[in-house]
Amino acid sequence: QIQLVESGGGLVQSGGSLRLSCAASGFKFDNYAMSWFRQAPGKEREGVSCIASDGTTYYANVVKGRFAISRDSAGNTMYLQMDSLKSEDTAVYYCGAQYYSGSYCPSNYTSWGQGTQVTVSS
Repeated sequence: QIQLVESGGGLVQSGGSLRLSCAASGFKFDNYAMSWFRQAPGKEREGVSCIASDGTTYYANVVKGRFAISRDSAGNTMYLQMDSLKSEDTAVYYCGAQYYSGSYCPSNYTSWGQGTQVTVSS
């Protein structure tokens, strides 16, 4: 079955960097759109970034220019490089996978990881 395992979260000071990883297994990685979502305490889950199966990338305005999403088909892993972190980036970060071939990122995802905590201290 589909399995997604996030890692790389932690505590970092404002202005610092972290790199999240999402290791995927149980499906044909190249045929799936992959996304990062996050959920802060008391807030709804929000989309952060997505990479389509053809490599097209999308970013939420609040992270554009600071975060970079990528995928490694050989290793079935997705990454999120997060630079210039702010306190408002503090959240649990989840990766999601959804079958969709092409340059589009769907809004709904049926497969999720367990999440990794990112805490940015000011």
